[in-house]
Amino acid sequence: MFTGIVEELGEVTAVENLGDASRFRLRGPVVTDGARHGDSIAVNGVCLTVVDHEGDEFTADVMAETLKRSSLGALTTGSRVNLERPTAVGARLGGHIVQGHVDGTGEILERTPSEHWEIVKISLPAGLARYVVEKGSITVDGISLTVVDAGADHFTVSLIPTTLALTTLGVKQPGDPVNLEVDVIAKYVERLLTAGRADGSGQEAGR
Repeated sequence: MFTGIVEELGEVTAVENLGDASRFRLRGPVVTDGARHGDSIAVNGVCLTVVDHEGDEFTADVMAETLKRSSLGALTTGSRVNLERPTAVGARLGGHIVQGHVDGTGEILERTPSEHWEIVKISLPAGLARYVVEKGSITVDGISLTVVDAGADHFTVSLIPTTLALTTLGVKQPGDPVNLEVDVIAKYVERLLTAGRADGSGQEAGR
């Protein structure tokens, strides 16, 4: 489980094509501190398993399904990536509950800078629009963000200088893909309401 608070901006140092998968080697001095085989690390919001770890680098295998459903397939040697280790039990939940399970990808549509922050407009797949609401939470490339405006096919977020300086959203431009994970609580609520209507139990209490 993650919180969407990026710990460091890492770098892809190698990509090996394995046919039906890819093996990534990534550099991240903070997230590799104490890392062991089998540990989880979120890379641009995708929960990956550490295969090997040496110095300040680790390797992770990414299967074809993950490459297809996320933007990791577009990474090359030298790409910068957002890195986060799982949150520890009892630690502060600085962002929101993030699983590291990408729901789909969006695209940077516009960037509107101002003196102290920047508004970024991102496309939203039709199947995810119902989970995104104004002032709700969404994860973009592993970053926990608050939705400023939610449309039928897009949403906007406001980025503070720290986010611009310490994450990939500081350098991504219109046309670049981003990984999206919607609030899992919204999906559970929808599932419960749908199941209730299907079995006839979704009636108001007291009736």
